Amino acid sequence: MSGISIGVIGGGASAVCLIDALARERGRPGSITVFEPSPNLWRGRAYQVDTEVIKVNATPDDMSARVGDLHHFERWLELRERVADDAGHVDAYSGARFVPRTVYGEYLEQTAYAALGELRRQGWRVDLVGAAVTGARRTADHVLLSTGGTSAGAFDYAVLCVGGDGPRDIYGLTGAPGFVADPYPVSGSLRHVGERQDVAVIGSGLTAVDVILHLDAQGHQGRITLLSRRGVLPAVRQRPIELELRHLTKHHMRALARQRREMSVEDFTAVVRAELVDAGADLDAIRAEIADVDREPPVRRLRRHLAAVDSPDPGMRILQRAVPDIGPDVWPLLTERDRAAMLRSHYRTVMSLCCPMPPGSAARLLELVDAGRLDVRSGLQKVAVRSGGGFELATSDGEVIGADMVINAVNASEDRIPAAARSLVTALTAGRAASPHPHGGLRLARETSRLIAGGAPDPRLYGLGTIGAGALFFTFGIPSLVDRSEDIVAAILQHAEAGNAARSEDVLLPA
Repeated sequence: MSGISIGVIGGGASAVCLIDALARERGRPGSITVFEPSPNLWRGRAYQVDTEVIKVNATPDDMSARVGDLHHFERWLELRERVADDAGHVDAYSGARFVPRTVYGEYLEQTAYAALGELRRQGWRVDLVGAAVTGARRTADHVLLSTGGTSAGAFDYAVLCVGGDGPRDIYGLTGAPGFVADPYPVSGSLRHVGERQDVAVIGSGLTAVDVILHLDAQGHQGRITLLSRRGVLPAVRQRPIELELRHLTKHHMRALARQRREMSVEDFTAVVRAELVDAGADLDAIRAEIADVDREPPVRRLRRHLAAVDSPDPGMRILQRAVPDIGPDVWPLLTERDRAAMLRSHYRTVMSLCCPMPPGSAARLLELVDAGRLDVRSGLQKVAVRSGGGFELATSDGEVIGADMVINAVNASEDRIPAAARSLVTALTAGRAASPHPHGGLRLARETSRLIAGGAPDPRLYGLGTIGAGALFFTFGIPSLVDRSEDIVAAILQHAEAGNAARSEDVLLPA
């Protein structure tokens, strides 16, 4: 058939955003092929069919998968709740809705199939391939993809939507009895945890929170110890308020990017300060929040954050909105020294503040702490398997904590390339079609998300999601995926149109 051909490598949330953006454009029909080997098509790792206890940590207006329509998910949710006679998921502390991850996965599925149906109506050919892309090679005009050593076809464009990876096994515990390497889906991986077993959860981010809430919901009565190196829990999301940013906007940041090649961290801090001052935020409180994250005991910090759910100060809300929105535009402008320093000293702090947990989740954690069933520790240094069974976890203050089971909730690999995509990325880099970024993932162009190799963006290869984290910093939130999808679709269609125009001229001009 005529028209462009697009290969989408991966079928999770990022692919859904991309496909929906393509369907909205109503361009010339072509063909699109989605490669996804897992049974979690469209849901990815985070939104699998699972218990309704674990929740999305953002409100519905922050979870729309559609470009230019912040209320797309809200409308879908309202229709679903009317049909299912279910008006729950309202947080008792903030009045906001935090829906189960599994429900959001259902939304992604329906959005994807609706978008594919729309593409078919426009004349597109749609193919879904249940296999992993393991190799890729760039030719003059195409990207050749292969699955398991067999050719999967030549495509005009390919988009890497390979998602994120599971937790790292930092302490080499894989295969040890009682070790859960990856807790998702929690309803399956944690069902064998004994009611009275002592459990250690290593890691202190949102995955760790999910694990604890599920153990509690399934009736676990034993001791739970949450341990990590820094003990930094996610912040607590405050009650939503209306915000209209003036300085920390994509429009403003992209205008700055056109004016300069680099921005110092001091320059960016001045923009942040201007936004906070205009909004009447407490600058000293923000400074203290960032500076004290390693000094304040984690439970005390959690209590303080929960108590501030109704705070009228807009400072934290501004940061939580701005970082996902403008991070990919600001990050490439910072000097390499500033980027390295931020990752070394402040990355966990930024992720904690800008990826907060729902207030209801924080309240339940504190109830478990007060009941003596949950302990939160920092300074984790070593985890070892005991000769008689179980585990010993050593902290920096010399304490050794015993556990019957260890559940792994640490961050994914720092190189931002999931294990399932390593052979593909290796093929691309070996063929000089892509280059690794020193802060993880692959080098991408800020404006288009094109892969960069040899210093030049490739108009036929794109990266979307965590694969671009080193280049763009914040790439995994739904708003960021939607923004980047819009950029990618525009870049593909513009390049294809330019090619069509050139071919038309070739036909009209004499040889």
